[in-house]
Amino acid sequence: MMRATHVIRRDQLESGEIVDRIVLDHGDRHRRRMAMQGVGGLAFLLDLHEATVLDDGDALVLDDGRLVWVEAAPERLLEIRAASDHALKRLIWHIGNRHIPAEIAADAVYIAHDHVLAEMVRGLGGTAEPVERPFRPEGGAYAGGHSHGHSRGHSRGHAHHDHAHD
Repeated sequence: MMRATHVIRRDQLESGEIVDRIVLDHGDRHRRRMAMQGVGGLAFLLDLHEATVLDDGDALVLDDGRLVWVEAAPERLLEIRAASDHALKRLIWHIGNRHIPAEIAADAVYIAHDHVLAEMVRGLGGTAEPVERPFRPEGGAYAGGHSHGHSRGHSRGHAHHDHAHD
């Protein structure tokens, strides 16, 4: 099976033969090793040295030098807005306190669709509207490491902090 062993970031991609593309959601764009199949049918093994976040527009380099384009799939998200910058910052603080991935734009925040969080945002005076778009959450302070939500149920060697979430 053909292997993809490294990534060319979109801002460094100059030329190359793009032979297929893969469309991945946010979760599937953070991988090290995984069998994949492009939209055009090309099967290959993603076999990177370490887990890497693939961004929209990156390219995977196959053993023979050809490229597979990475495309961020549209996902069901909430677009969160507020009446003022201060109100939006306050909402961002509450979202961050729940340790969920968030994409921060100039006048909105995007999170995975969650009816409980939508009600929290509305209760704090913001708006939370469902949208379909690619999700590009912030990397966080430890972007190079492993991150996950608190609900995954795996604790093998993972230390968690101890504080209240209200």
